[in-house]
Amino acid sequence: MLIIKRYAWLICGFGAIIAGYAMLSTGDISVAPLLLVFGYCLMIPIFLLQSYLQGKGE
Repeated sequence: MLIIKRYAWLICGFGAIIAGYAMLSTGDISVAPLLLVFGYCLMIPIFLLQSYLQGKGE
């Protein structure tokens, strides 16, 4: 269950990044940067932190 939850952060992060770039290509400059920041600065680091802690055995 923890593996699925951990990879859900990664998938949602990549989804937010892809959606952000897609919105940028259409010219939307209000929500797109928020999605990119949300994906790059929140979701992907949470995945990496959980993976690191799982590897340490915590």
